[in-house]
Amino acid sequence: MIEITLDGHALEVAPGTTVAAALNLGGDGCSRTSVSDQRRAPLCGMGICQECRVSIDGQRRLACQTICVAGMTVETRP
Repeated sequence: MIEITLDGHALEVAPGTTVAAALNLGGDGCSRTSVSDQRRAPLCGMGICQECRVSIDGQRRLACQTICVAGMTVETRP
């Protein structure tokens, strides 16, 4: 198992887990908050819809296309 930080909380996931899967394991399953203050979740699972944008170690990335790495910090809220 590897440990990441998701919205300020430690989360252990199996190696090879995508950040999108980790959102379901350790959070509310959502990846961001819309401009109308509604939580949004990954939709397509292959990077086309862009709904899974999160901040990973300070950079905007697609959660469905990013594999968790030990020590990474994921933020879904501004």
